[in-house]
Order: sequence, then C-alpha cells, then structure tokens
Amino acid sequence: MNKSLKAILEAGPRLAPGEVWLVGAGPGDPSLLTLQAVRALAQAEVVVHDALVDPRVLDLAPAGAERIFAGKRGGRPSPAQRDITEKLIALAKAGRRVIRLKGGDPFVFGRGGEEALALAAAGVPFRVFAGVTAGLTALLSAQIPATLRGINHAVVLATGHPAPDRPEPDWAAMARLGQPIVLYMAVRRLPHIAAALMAGGLAPETPAAVIAAATTPDQQILISTLATIADDAAAAALTTPAIVAIGDVVAAREALAPGACAEHDA
Repeated sequence: MNKSLKAILEAGPRLAPGEVWLVGAGPGDPSLLTLQAVRALAQAEVVVHDALVDPRVLDLAPAGAERIFAGKRGGRPSPAQRDITEKLIALAKAGRRVIRLKGGDPFVFGRGGEEALALAAAGVPFRVFAGVTAGLTALLSAQIPATLRGINHAVVLATGHPAPDRPEPDWAAMARLGQPIVLYMAVRRLPHIAAALMAGGLAPETPAAVIAAATTPDQQILISTLATIADDAAAAALTTPAIVAIGDVVAAREALAPGACAEHDA
C-alpha cells in the first residue's frame, strides 16, 4: 500500500465503545466511498445499514461485525425511523462501537440530521462523516452539469416526498427561480410535481431527466421534457432509487454524452 494512503487510513479519530458514527456510503458505486468511510467501517462492531448499500461496502467492516438491516423502500414494509433511532441509542448504551451506514450523504435527505439530534438528546457521543450525495453525482454520471456558466447560478435540491406532517413544497416558487431543480424520491409523484411546476410558470418544453440506479451497472438515463417526463418514466418502468433533474442544464448532455464512456440509457 502507498505510504501516504496508509498514513491517511491510520490517522484520525478512533471509534470508541458507546459511540455512533453516521457515515455516508455514497450513491451506489463502492469506489465512491470516502477514505473516512473506509476507515470508519474497519473499526465497527455493529453496522446499521440502509437498503441500497452495496454488499461490497458492508464487506469492509470486520468479518465478526454485526450487520443490522434498517433500510427504507418506498411502497414496501420498512423499519420505522423511531425504531432505527432507538436501536442506535440502545446499541451505544450497551457499549458497542456503532456505524450507521447511510446511502449518499447523511445530511442530504438521508434523515441523518434527525438521527444526530436524537443521539445528542440521549447523550450518545457521535460523529458524522460526509458521503458523496446521490443527487449531484447522478447528474455527473449522466453527463449533465449541475452548474454551467451562462445557464444557471444556483441549483435547487428538493424532495418529492415530503414528510406526512409537513406542507407540500412550494413548486410555484421553485418554478419562478428559473434554476435547475434536482429531486430526490420524486418518481412516484412526477405527474403531480410536473403539473405544479408548469402551473407555476415553468415552460413545458423545459428539459428533464430521470437517472435511475445512478453509478451502478443498472443505471438508466431517460431524457425528456417537463411536459412528458412523467409519462415517459412510467412507460420506461424505471427502477428506484432515481434522481430527477429539471432545467436547461439537462440539454448539455446531448453534446457531452457522445464523448463519454459507455452508459445505459432507458
């Protein structure tokens, strides 16, 4: 092993008994793990992991480490968030070294903030380690720039699936911004979201894309327009998880994709 890499992996904090580390696993491809994540996993006694974490990532934990599934999948039976949080607290109070392994980045639509607040309230020591967030990496993997000079000066990250006790996002306000919108957990609600954005003034011909299973061998890319994206996504029967991108930056893919390596279009 390169000496510099070895020094990086050996440096930094040690996971102590009774601590919980919230670690981002990235969007899917194990090669997108951070070195911090690799180092954290190597110290785990227990790994509480999301559904979409690649098995090769879990294999980075010691062979004797306990693996606990805590994945949430839309439309399927899933652990309640409260139960997941209570499990983390109980494991920590039992003196275990706990890694909470979350898809993407823990603090970007990953409910990592909720879990960190609960750990803090319970007096459980914790750390948070960044992961490559799925929204922006999905665009990159589809050859869609998140920002492009002369096209946009901001990017809106939003969830298409608001919490049951929270109001609907203000789609009209987002439409008026005129900036690209990157949506997490939005495929099931695309007909409603697209209609609301158009009602808010966003042009029906605005380029749109769905990137399913981004960065994995199963990646699919669908290019459409705001007016037709919902019907096209349904017809293509795209798998989830998927990221939706809406905005003029999507059109750049037409020029960029021919120069990129092989990919999987819907």
